[in-house]
Amino acid sequence: MKIGVPKESLPGEQRVALTPANVVAIKKISPQIDVLFEQGAGLLAGYPDTEYEAAGATISDRATVYSQANMVLQVQTPGYQHTNAADDLALLSNGQTLIGMMDPLANPAFAQQLAEKNITGLALELVPRITRAQAMDVLSSMGMLAGYKAVLMAASESPRMFPMNMTAAGTLSAARVLVMGAGVAGLQACATAKRLGAIVEAYDVRAAAREQIISVGAKPVELNIDTSSAEGSGGYAQEQSDEFLAAQRAAMQEVMTTMDVVITTAAIPGAKSPILVTEDMVKAMKAGTVIVDLAAERGGNCELTQQGKTIVAHDVTIIGPENVPSSVAFHASQMFGKNIENLLKLLINDHGELHLDFEDEIVKETVVSYDGEVPQARLRERLGLAPLEAKPQEEAQ
Repeated sequence: MKIGVPKESLPGEQRVALTPANVVAIKKISPQIDVLFEQGAGLLAGYPDTEYEAAGATISDRATVYSQANMVLQVQTPGYQHTNAADDLALLSNGQTLIGMMDPLANPAFAQQLAEKNITGLALELVPRITRAQAMDVLSSMGMLAGYKAVLMAASESPRMFPMNMTAAGTLSAARVLVMGAGVAGLQACATAKRLGAIVEAYDVRAAAREQIISVGAKPVELNIDTSSAEGSGGYAQEQSDEFLAAQRAAMQEVMTTMDVVITTAAIPGAKSPILVTEDMVKAMKAGTVIVDLAAERGGNCELTQQGKTIVAHDVTIIGPENVPSSVAFHASQMFGKNIENLLKLLINDHGELHLDFEDEIVKETVVSYDGEVPQARLRERLGLAPLEAKPQEEAQ
């Protein structure tokens, strides 16, 4: 088995799929495993080629990595990023395995492209949120980093300090921060803002989030609306009706007029982000308020968000960041690499062979292309394909 790690091709992407420590751990799975790295693949994340070589990896050029690898590992595969997608896809060949982020629910056609090339694809976003798979969950890993960094972005742009200070020139009141969405990113944003000294409140449509909000030192915002159908599978928020969202926005407007910072994190897998902050709500906010919209890449939670830009509208600064985890690439790569390392320990046997057991829930949910087919049920439905009559058989490669 030869595992190849190319340099990420999307401009601005600084992460790398494996760190030197991951190489050491993966080679311990089997002496039959070789790891190939494209020259400079980890440099932007703070991992030079010399560290990979010391860990036992071979450094080579891009063409060699793709042509010799049985398995290719990427942070952003051609299904996730579209800037250089065609070039990356062209480098993959019949019989290879591709593992990385693929945005499968929003871009199911990519799974079909892989199937047509007889490439086995595993989309990391589809790792099920079960206890056994927590150590493989890249969405949680990257979400935690995004929540942390969002608070730093807000603190940098805000005209206010976060902590309360008693000074000879008078008392400086603490900033008030509202976090919308209490998933992994939202909870980390709450904890980070609290550590900086802000007064933190958080809102989530899921009733189960209340205790989690309190656990990180924030105060839950409670609205008088029915949220009984708000939680979907895997702990994610369920997509809501226009009527529900309208009622939610009306109830939130008064809360937002008291805030100095608003951080929005609400995302629905494979769907456009819900609008939680309308232009009317922005108009009602205090001058100098800062909004950081972590859902900007999915259309944004704020009606005025512009992806990849920072704008000022109605005296409110609105930040629509892209690829936030890449801005903390060293630790993002460390976490991403550990997630992949744990997945490979499940997929590769002692002989260094890929072994896919489709009776295993993790394999069943994560594999999006296999043996010329798209076996994943949700993707087949989105592609308009009939259900497969039989499950794929186990395979050793």
